[in-house]
Amino acid sequence: MEVSRRTGVLFVFIAAVLYSIGGLCIKVIPWSGIAINGGRTAIALVVIGAFLAATKHPPRLNRWIFLGAVCVFGTNLLYAVANKLTTAANTIVLQFTAPIFVIVFSLLFWHKRPRRLDLIACAVVFGGVLFFFVDSLEMGGGLGNFLALLSGVSYAGVFLMNDMPDSDALSSVFWGEVLSSVTGLPFLIQETEFPPTAILSLVVLGVFQVALAYILLAIGLKTTPPVMASLVSGIEPVLNPILVAVFYQEYMGPFALIGAAVVIVGVVGYNVIQARQGAKV
Repeated sequence: MEVSRRTGVLFVFIAAVLYSIGGLCIKVIPWSGIAINGGRTAIALVVIGAFLAATKHPPRLNRWIFLGAVCVFGTNLLYAVANKLTTAANTIVLQFTAPIFVIVFSLLFWHKRPRRLDLIACAVVFGGVLFFFVDSLEMGGGLGNFLALLSGVSYAGVFLMNDMPDSDALSSVFWGEVLSSVTGLPFLIQETEFPPTAILSLVVLGVFQVALAYILLAIGLKTTPPVMASLVSGIEPVLNPILVAVFYQEYMGPFALIGAAVVIVGVVGYNVIQARQGAKV
């Protein structure tokens, strides 16, 4: 499926909005993070497999595609487990170090020097995220915070999937869900409580927050540069804690509202300037 640069950016943005429901859905499910991850990715695997079959896109596999799959698997697992060990705000703000790692990895492995605009945008957006969570961010070195930070590293790899040699982002997503399902389902079958709310939340996670979001992201990354994609996804750390605050009563303070404005202005401003410059990164 071929898309324009503008459509690709839109797909990345929609994917980030879908990702943002993860914090709330995971919070309301009374299972371990790894069990939740196994269940949601098993559902996602069916949806993604159906999409690949419908588009006649058989999953490929080579070492680069497998590396992308490991990044998808790591992001899935670490995010789900961290959400159970720390607050949704802590998890998403630490995962959103991803744009920084995208720039670092691009420089180290592809020798792509970041543009000044990229660096400024990263500073503004990341600063806004920190400001957004100044009331709740706990950098005490807990296990949940550490895993959330690691998820930022693996999430950066997801944005770089299309930059790898002989890559295929959709195949990486497919195999990443296979890894997630195989490792998580044994923990899911050990759970003893299966309330309707948990089942519904798991289906929402699998179909929308994982499958549809990853499909849109994989397509969007074909025309959206990694740094831009990771910055466009800045809407996720704003929406995620807002949903958790509204429906799960993890409330935000006044600084959070200021931080939200900074993130949104940073992301929108970056893309407006990018469009005016007509630059390619």
